[in-house]
Amino acid sequence: MTALKDILIRQIATTGPITLADYMTQCLLHPQHGYYTTRDPLGQAGDFTTAPEISQMFGEMLGLCLAQTWLDQGAPQHILLAELGPGRGTLMADILRATRSVPGFHAAAQIHLVEASPTLRAAQAQRLAGHSPVWHDSIADLPEAPLFLIANEFFDALPIRQFTRDDKGWRETMVAVQDGNLIAALSDPAPIQALDHRLADTTPGQIVETCAPAAPIAGEIARRIADHGGATLIFDYGGWRSNGDTFQALENHQHADPFAHPGQADLTAHVDFEALAKSATGVSSSAMTPQGIVLERLGITTRAQSLAKALSGAALESHIAAHRRLTHPQEMGSLFKSLALVPTGAALPPGFDA
Repeated sequence: MTALKDILIRQIATTGPITLADYMTQCLLHPQHGYYTTRDPLGQAGDFTTAPEISQMFGEMLGLCLAQTWLDQGAPQHILLAELGPGRGTLMADILRATRSVPGFHAAAQIHLVEASPTLRAAQAQRLAGHSPVWHDSIADLPEAPLFLIANEFFDALPIRQFTRDDKGWRETMVAVQDGNLIAALSDPAPIQALDHRLADTTPGQIVETCAPAAPIAGEIARRIADHGGATLIFDYGGWRSNGDTFQALENHQHADPFAHPGQADLTAHVDFEALAKSATGVSSSAMTPQGIVLERLGITTRAQSLAKALSGAALESHIAAHRRLTHPQEMGSLFKSLALVPTGAALPPGFDA
């Protein structure tokens, strides 16, 4: 039994079953035993690998996309170049390397990172040494300035609640205890006003997931872009509307029982891009677009071919596999989606459609 599992079992025994959102929050961010507060989860030694860790090309494409958007908005002299959940700092490092030849961009940009994990902050500081990054616990702590922001695999880790449609309303997925183990259980059915809009497109037995923290974060991003200018690029796995059970755990790069080892596995759920777009009021949002399509439009294949000229053998094979993994429809190319936000009336970033 993990230390956190013991804590949760005692808590539930005292106060009753907890929501999936409360469970995710404890598992990921508990001060002593949380997944993100105790380890570096990335790479071969971790539990999952993100796009920037797969290939430098991902960050290069997005960096040039942001730099062009900065130029399209008149090249403001002071901007926040920010990232939500920056991992090891790999994506931001690739963005900075790809944009160093864009006149004025680095001089204008101050690096800001929103990161909860002390372990990952240390990795980011090492990776971004020389660029003087500033860390924040929340997007609300960012200074007021034009905001050019990346959020790659950030929203999927926010805590969700999960509801199953019932003839009498909705039954919420709760975390309970049975025979000394944590299990998923359903609450009694009840009407839930916040889900009234989903009665038209669901039937009894169908599952809907909601993510309460996502809406205010998207709203705050949009407010800053509306007030000061800038752009946001969101990349994550999900779809246009929540439909079905997407709650999952990853441990050692394998799917795992999300209730077996709390605090030792990454817990995520698919992102509802429709909810994000609706929460981002006062700005223009792009159409939700598959990651592979955006990367191809930005020129990733040309870049891959250029890099391949200096490679051979196993290195070349790995490079080809990385390009495929990022872009192919049967890999990350279709599962991962993207959304861009810009001020109303501004041109969308390259690669994105209205």
